[in-house]
Amino acid sequence: MIKYLLLAPMLTGISCLISKKQKQLEFINLLGSTATLLLGLALVVSVFKNGIVVTWNDVVFADAFSTYLVLIVSLVGFATSVYSIGYMGYEMRHGSMDIKRLRLYYCLFHMFMFSMLLVGVTNILGLWIAIELTTLVSAPLIILYSKKSSVEAAWKYLIICTVGITFALFGTILTYYAAVQVFEGSQEAIDWASLVSVADQFDPVLMKIAFIFILIGYGTKAGLAPMHTWLPDAHSEAPTPVSAMLSGVLLNCAMYAIIRFYTLTVPSTGTEFTSSLLVAFGLLSVGIAVPFIILQKDYKRLLAYSSVEHMGIIAVGIGFGGILGVSGALLHMFNHAMTKPLMFFGAGNVILKYGTKEIDMVSGVVKSMPLTGTMLLLGGLAITGVPPFGIFISEFMVLAAGFSHGNIISTVLLLLFIIMIFGGFFSHVSRMALSTPDPNVKGEVSRWTIVAMVLLMVFVLLLGLYIPRQLYDMILRVVEVLR
Repeated sequence: MIKYLLLAPMLTGISCLISKKQKQLEFINLLGSTATLLLGLALVVSVFKNGIVVTWNDVVFADAFSTYLVLIVSLVGFATSVYSIGYMGYEMRHGSMDIKRLRLYYCLFHMFMFSMLLVGVTNILGLWIAIELTTLVSAPLIILYSKKSSVEAAWKYLIICTVGITFALFGTILTYYAAVQVFEGSQEAIDWASLVSVADQFDPVLMKIAFIFILIGYGTKAGLAPMHTWLPDAHSEAPTPVSAMLSGVLLNCAMYAIIRFYTLTVPSTGTEFTSSLLVAFGLLSVGIAVPFIILQKDYKRLLAYSSVEHMGIIAVGIGFGGILGVSGALLHMFNHAMTKPLMFFGAGNVILKYGTKEIDMVSGVVKSMPLTGTMLLLGGLAITGVPPFGIFISEFMVLAAGFSHGNIISTVLLLLFIIMIFGGFFSHVSRMALSTPDPNVKGEVSRWTIVAMVLLMVFVLLLGLYIPRQLYDMILRVVEVLR
């Protein structure tokens, strides 16, 4: 099952590279993303029925947490592939894209999908390779239009994330060294299930050092402050579908890596050390996002700093710990993965019709583009944690965990930051959506872009009103893996 899951996006990417016509590319893209989604769902069902999957000499590994990430990647990837048909089709019609770049886009898009799926279904060493692969595949997507600003953003992304991944490599090597001392062999020392079973025997000093390297290294890729500086540039300069994948999925992949190593560190060091680090970095991330969101002039950078905030909330939830904190953080990963791409889809439609990323230059989207404007407005409410949307539930769980575990100061700070971000963020979005419309702008970009937004909006609304039993059970299974 995992073999086919990884083959689907890889073969789709290769097929796109050799296709000659736009319609062929769109068909192959949609077919490949549909196959990836179905195979991802099949893997989820298989793991929850039959338990952990380990194959290919322990290189491939899938447990409940793995399939949770696979579900996020495949769902958002499918929605983004649908959106890409409308977005890139509009670019083709207006001369901003040619068939050569379109082939490259769809090829790299599905290779990007492959690399992120690989993150969730590989061992400790394969995880590092997969995270590095995500950087190498996504950087060319950022510079797809070959603009000076996008080239600068891609170089910044490559340099900062390469430094970060080097730190992560040091942490991985130290963890491997600690494991080899227990196993007296190399094979078990790279398998997640084997590592977790003996993690309480690891050298606590070694694991503390390893976790610091891991948190800084993978935290750079996750956009945790102060290592977040690449994120606003890359997310704002990339084509909008790529921005949606970077923000909605890639950041979760890096956070997945941090949480994996967190579960290996806690048994030997105790929770105080790791929890304090996660809460500190998480609060710093949310706090740094506040002024940049309030004073922001570019709405794609606004969404990028919002991602810094939400990665911080996830880190704080894991740091608060307990069933409530961890399950709240996991639910927040899913909620953010559904909501942030929705916002980027809306922003992408606005860019195509208004021709600008400046907040002050966009007005009356609800009247000019009724469907896009309405979902942009609802998405703005959702991403800032307003009930009855899903992010309100997960943020409430994280805050409740903080109060219940006695982290009063940290929780109050987090709450104040969230309130300030709500005021600043929604002020920008409401001004764009509800002010006097531009008479020169009218009509939607494409039915494909609307279909993609509606698909994600269903999840955004549903998760605020009702958490499906299957998703609830999945989160509880993941909590069991992480405790």
